[in-house]
Amino acid sequence: MLESIIENSKFLVIETENQVKLTYGLLNDFNEKLLEKIASKDDYIDNLKTTVENRCFSRIYNANIGEKEINDIRAVHIICVNLERIADYCVNIARQLHYLTESSFIHQYDYKGMCALIQKGLSKITRVFDRKDLSGALEICRSEFYLDMLYKKNFDQIMQELRLGNQVENLITVIFIFRYLERIGDSLLNIGEALIFAIIGDRIKIRQFEALEKTLSESGFAGTLSDIDFSSIWGSRSGCRIGKVGNKSPSGFKSQGIFKEGAVKKIKQEQENISRWEEIFPGLVPKVFGYYEKVDSASLLIEFLPGCTLDQIVLTESNEMVQNVIFIFEQTLAEIWESTIEAGPFQTDYMKQLRARLDAVRQVHPHFYRIEKRIGNLSIPSSKELIEACEQIETQLAAPFTVFIHGDFNTNNIVYNHEEQKVNYIDLYRSKRADYVQDASVFLISNFRLPVFEPKLRKRINDVIQHFLEYFSAFAEKQNDNTYQIRMALALARSYYTSSRFELNYIFAKEMFLMSHFLMERIVAHNGKPWETFKLPAEILFY
Repeated sequence: MLESIIENSKFLVIETENQVKLTYGLLNDFNEKLLEKIASKDDYIDNLKTTVENRCFSRIYNANIGEKEINDIRAVHIICVNLERIADYCVNIARQLHYLTESSFIHQYDYKGMCALIQKGLSKITRVFDRKDLSGALEICRSEFYLDMLYKKNFDQIMQELRLGNQVENLITVIFIFRYLERIGDSLLNIGEALIFAIIGDRIKIRQFEALEKTLSESGFAGTLSDIDFSSIWGSRSGCRIGKVGNKSPSGFKSQGIFKEGAVKKIKQEQENISRWEEIFPGLVPKVFGYYEKVDSASLLIEFLPGCTLDQIVLTESNEMVQNVIFIFEQTLAEIWESTIEAGPFQTDYMKQLRARLDAVRQVHPHFYRIEKRIGNLSIPSSKELIEACEQIETQLAAPFTVFIHGDFNTNNIVYNHEEQKVNYIDLYRSKRADYVQDASVFLISNFRLPVFEPKLRKRINDVIQHFLEYFSAFAEKQNDNTYQIRMALALARSYYTSSRFELNYIFAKEMFLMSHFLMERIVAHNGKPWETFKLPAEILFY
């Protein structure tokens, strides 16, 4: 079956190459016979693509096959979808020629260079797939870059001539033709990335691949990318590409690492924060192996830390193990907070953070925004009114000191290493000097929102929440932090509301939404009384 799939895909490559050649011939010398050939081949190419597609799905569904073959089939499917798209663009180009008052008008522009690049890219596909030629796949990807350059050159020329006001209809038609040629480059890029996937076994974009190559080079890695195992880490909400990197034959230090690629601001900030953490608490955070920066993106290769995240420990390990991890984590946290304390007022912004995420919450749960309601003489304030009132109250409640916080203190960003009996912090982009309540509240809610409802496990989660709620309260008391409870209420209201966007279980998400409003209502009701007397309703933390 796989041989049949590959054979049909090769026929599709050949037919698409022919379509491009026919289109090039049509642009050189408009001929109705060529136009008919291009149109008649379109249905055959569509049918061939459908045949390959059906066989790909059938093979994956019906056969017990290995990961390597699955990767090949997925790559073939992506390639064939994009080949059919290229053939469609050829048909669209052919149709545009009817709108030229003179078919030779296009000869003033460099369509030949673009067609030559397209044909060169298409001609490599079969050989690259058969030989698993990584450099060849990269060349196909880079075709898109050169096609973009040629498109821009022609586009600028056409725009300059459009400003003169002559041959407007012809110029607009030519723009459309070049736009289709440019879009063929996008499809070639998709094909090249599919070939990379077939070779290395993971989906990675060309810019990320090049960033990985450069970052590995910066780290001192002497091999080629063919020596690397790369596997994506899914589930990140950071907007960065994250993958695990290792030698295919691991040996020595740096045999494994975590590769991150994304916006310069985020990646650079994480690199700087790792350096700051290393000064504050050596060994707490992963080592940086390599950093590479471009104009609009950056990449980072950091140490892969072995172990389990805190949420995994709580949900899967024995009670003895959980208690041991809690003890080690407490000791680490106490040392960090106590060693980084700096006295002085710090203005928190929990309600501002909430407002900044409201649109994201309503994209997932459109009804999670209460309007003002009345029951007789009783007025129930809207979400907007509650947030504004709490934001005004928050301006009166500066934290008495700051510590260096993690900034995204979810349980899955805390890693426990059983062999070394230590915890590590990961995902440090948001680390900064701030109110410790920020980290404490996020930690509590990250436990609460674990979507686990089996009674014994839920009790364990609640026990962890209870333990750390007492721990945070004791820390506040030790530091004479008299407004801890009201700041915690504001921070929890923020975290409950914004966390609902990560939960599609409507009943559970609504519980968090209602908890947030309950807290904000309690805060507003206390306004006018000393904030030192506010008591956090701790029962809202248990499900």
